[in-house]
Amino acid sequence: MRAFILSATSILAVSVGVATTAHAQTADPDSIVTLDLENDAPAQTDRYYTSGEALNYVSPTTAVPDWLARAGHVLWGAGTQRYSIGLDQALFTPLYTQANPPAPNDRPYAAELTGNFALIQDTPGYRSDIEFDLGVIGPGALGEEVQNGFHHLIGDTPNVGWGYQIHNEPLLEIISDRTYRVPTGSVAGFETDILPELTVGLGNERIYAMTGGQIRIGQGLATDFGAARMRPGLTGTYAYTPTQPFVWYAFAGFDGQAVLHDITLNGNSFENSASVGIVPFVGEFQAGLALIYRGIKVSYTEVFQTKEFHHQAPGLFQYGVFTLSTRF
Repeated sequence: MRAFILSATSILAVSVGVATTAHAQTADPDSIVTLDLENDAPAQTDRYYTSGEALNYVSPTTAVPDWLARAGHVLWGAGTQRYSIGLDQALFTPLYTQANPPAPNDRPYAAELTGNFALIQDTPGYRSDIEFDLGVIGPGALGEEVQNGFHHLIGDTPNVGWGYQIHNEPLLEIISDRTYRVPTGSVAGFETDILPELTVGLGNERIYAMTGGQIRIGQGLATDFGAARMRPGLTGTYAYTPTQPFVWYAFAGFDGQAVLHDITLNGNSFENSASVGIVPFVGEFQAGLALIYRGIKVSYTEVFQTKEFHHQAPGLFQYGVFTLSTRF
């Protein structure tokens, strides 16, 4: 863990000096609403992190309350600020969804429903954000109703093991993240940059540290800090300010996560429930495309993930992320 953190710190420290050459950050009077849909459809079967949905609102830079703005400046110094509010649901199932009861060494059924509040602060070269999540894991997160209700709608077989899901438990998580934007010149007339990122999460939902980065090529890269996705993983958050009418970029990146605790794998904190042994180091590779036209942003990310728990099926787990955002 020490080597992991030191490596992450070194990457970001080197980036600081370079990142100051990025475009200046300007005030933004618009709000942003985003719909984020994530699914393991490439596998054509429900398994592991089988789906996620998020609805998020990002405020204008002029709408941050004074007390919150002061707190951000104490934490990170000067910068342009926004706040965001969101609602997320994430569903997890075993590989064998018709086993009843589920196999004891397979991923437990679990559903999380969380509300989140974040403060986002930008400088020309980096984005800082701190996020507070509050919610529930268990039947109260409505995982069975959402998944099997959708299966009923499309005429698919319901998953039969939701009665064995992880029990109801309140969730609290605090996440701190820093993403640098480092311009690296141009290739064939297109802009390029790299986005080193470091994240730490603490709570009964998950305890982890993550470091990684992305490379991008396109036009108007100063518009944002990368495509968004639900945490954990590389994300530019849902905030963006277009620098030109049409922005596009292709991207690819990787991250490494040191995981001490994950309630969807370890099970409930204060009572016995379904659980499996976690793999303490998880790696991810992702690639995709983002387009922004007159303020409307569409992105697609394909994620490939190494094993999260012992006895997980061999090979990389794969899922897709689609986001649609609009400014108003």
